[in-house]
Amino acid sequence: MKISIIIPTLNEAGNIKTAIACTQPSTNVEVIVADGGSQDETVSIAESLGVKVISCIPGRANQMNAGAMAASGDIVLFLHADTRLPPGFEQMICTALQQPGIVAGAFTLRIDAPHLALRWVEWGVNVRSRFCQMPYGDQAIFLTKSVFQEISKFPDLPIMEDFELIRRLRRTGKIAIIQVPVITSGRRWLRKGVFHTTLLNQIVIIAYFLGVSPERLRSWYRREKFRKF
Repeated sequence: MKISIIIPTLNEAGNIKTAIACTQPSTNVEVIVADGGSQDETVSIAESLGVKVISCIPGRANQMNAGAMAASGDIVLFLHADTRLPPGFEQMICTALQQPGIVAGAFTLRIDAPHLALRWVEWGVNVRSRFCQMPYGDQAIFLTKSVFQEISKFPDLPIMEDFELIRRLRRTGKIAIIQVPVITSGRRWLRKGVFHTTLLNQIVIIAYFLGVSPERLRSWYRREKFRKF
């Protein structure tokens, strides 16, 4: 089956080349960069590498949905620009999706920074993913395009779009967690500190469950400057 890899970007010139490189030399894969209006060299770098680039209204959910609409693959994989896929990811994904009852999947997580505290973050993420069936976007979520369309794509939210997508998927089947990790940048944790970032993440999740609007949650992230978009 053909895999379409969608990379949402906004000013990711420092990451996009490596992100695209980790998808190569796959033969049955297409890469789509869904750009939300980068002011740096993100688009020109991606175009120089021969991948499809589409321009979108900014917002990660909107960009990933637009990328999926432009995809020609049987499987869609959503890759953050600062996350790297492991070698042989194509076969791992196809094998996972062929298992009975599996509707989607993701990878375990490794953070590209040496801090001991981040090993505990990795452990917590991977335990949550395995036992609660709740991987997040930086774990390279994948599913068939038909299932993606059936669940009405990513919800139009300014934040928590990956969380809500997985909640919808869990209602329809199981989420496979591939034990080989993707490697993601530690920038979110290192910018403000591991404890501070982890605490904010948990507060946002709890607040979301308690009914705090995604717009207000997004404003918290903007003030803290944890996310590119």
